[in-house]
Amino acid sequence: MSDRRPVVAVACSGGRDSVALLHATLRAGHALGAGVVALHVHHGLMADADRWARELQALCERWNVGFDCERLSGPPAAGESVEAWARRERYRALARMARAAGASVVLLGHHLHDQAETVLLQALRGAGPAGLAAMPRVVERDGLTWARPWIARTGAEIDAYVASLAVDVALDPSNADPRFARSRLRAQVMPALREAFPEADAALAAVARRAGEARALLDEVAAEDLQRIGAAATLPLAAWRTLSAARRMNVLRAWLAQALAGPVPQSLLDRLLAETVDDAPRRWPVDGGRLLRSWRGALAVVAPARARVTPTRVPAGTGGSLSLLRCDRYAMAGWDGTLEVFAAAQRGVAPHRLAQVVARVRAGGEQFQLQPAGVARSLKKQFQALGVPSEGRDGPLLFDAAGTLLFVPGLGIDARAWAPAGAPQWALRWHPATDAAAPGAKAEPV
Repeated sequence: MSDRRPVVAVACSGGRDSVALLHATLRAGHALGAGVVALHVHHGLMADADRWARELQALCERWNVGFDCERLSGPPAAGESVEAWARRERYRALARMARAAGASVVLLGHHLHDQAETVLLQALRGAGPAGLAAMPRVVERDGLTWARPWIARTGAEIDAYVASLAVDVALDPSNADPRFARSRLRAQVMPALREAFPEADAALAAVARRAGEARALLDEVAAEDLQRIGAAATLPLAAWRTLSAARRMNVLRAWLAQALAGPVPQSLLDRLLAETVDDAPRRWPVDGGRLLRSWRGALAVVAPARARVTPTRVPAGTGGSLSLLRCDRYAMAGWDGTLEVFAAAQRGVAPHRLAQVVARVRAGGEQFQLQPAGVARSLKKQFQALGVPSEGRDGPLLFDAAGTLLFVPGLGIDARAWAPAGAPQWALRWHPATDAAAPGAKAEPV
C-alpha cells in the first residue's frame, strides 16, 4: 500500500485572494497530512508578470511549499477577447500542472464579491440559468475537482487574513482598467449598489445558487430527452420535433454543447429552432470553420469538404499505440485532426481501457453497437441509421489493447464498451483539421 500523501493544488496569481488561500491551505494541509503545491500561470500580458512569478516563487520557498509555473504561448484567435482567451488557457494550464504534481483537487480563490460580480455581468449579457449559476463551489471537470472554498467569504474577511501574514502581494493594474467590463462593474457599479442595497452580494450569490439548481434540473431533463430520441453524434430531427418548444431548445443547447465543446450562441439556437421545421438539407457555419448540417433528417457537425484530408493509410493492426490516460487533446500522427478525451456522466468508457489504444483506418467488416439492447451492425449501416453525412465519417477508429473496437468518429463509443452507470468514465470526440490547432494538443506514443 502506497504511503504517498494526497496533494492539493492552489491556483495562485500572487494577489491578495490567492496568497491568503495558499497560506490557509498550507496550514490545513499540515494538520491533515496533505501536500500542497502552488500553481502559477504567466499570461505574458503584463509588464510586471515576470516579477510576480519570481516573488511568488520566493514566497513559496519561504513557506516551504511546492511551486510550478507555466507561461502561456500563442495569441488569442482572431476576434477572440483577451479575457476569454486568458481564462480558457489559464484553466488548461492549471489542469496540466495539477496532473503533473499528482493533485486531484485544485483550489481557486474566488470569494463572495467575485461571485456577485459574475452574476451581475451574466445578467447584463442576457444569460440564462447556466450563466447566472456563475461559479460553482465544487465542480468535477476533466478528471479533476475544482473547488472554491471561500465563495461565501467577503473581501473584508480576506483582507483581515492577509494583514496578519505580513506579506507583499501582487497588484494587477488590469483590475482597474475600464476597458474590461468586470473592472467597470467593480469600480463604478458595485459600490453604488452596495450602498443602496447592503445585502446585494449575498442576494446575488443566492441567485447563483438557485440558477445552479435550475441548470442541474435542465441538464437532467436534456439527458433523458437526448436518450429518448436516440441522439448521439447526430440529432434526429423528427423525434426532436415531437418535444415541446422549451424542451426542443433545451435538448438542442445540450447536444450542441457536446458537439461543439464550447459556448453555444443564443442566436444560433434561435435560428436553428426556426429553420429546422422540415428535413430539407441546410448548412450553418459554427466554430473552427466547421459546419452544422441538416441531412437525411438529422443534424451533424462536420468539417467542410474543402478541409478534408485523407489520413495516411496504414494496414489494419499496424497503427501506432497511444496512451490516453489524461483528459486532454491529443494530436494523432498521420491523421488530420485531434482526439479529445473528457470526463462524462454517461456513455463513456472506463479510463483504464484507454491506457493503450490503437488508431486504425476503416478496413471493412467492423461492427458497431449503438445501444446496449441493440444489435451490432456494420459502420456503413450505423452511419446511415443515424444520418451521419460523409463529411462526419472521417477520423481514426480506436481499439483497446485486446483489439476491441471502442470509438468511431460520427458514432461515438460502442455501447458494449460503456462503463456502468455511476462509475468514472471518459468520452471521446474527434476534431477534424479545421479545429485541430487547439493549444495543448499532444501526441502520446506508448
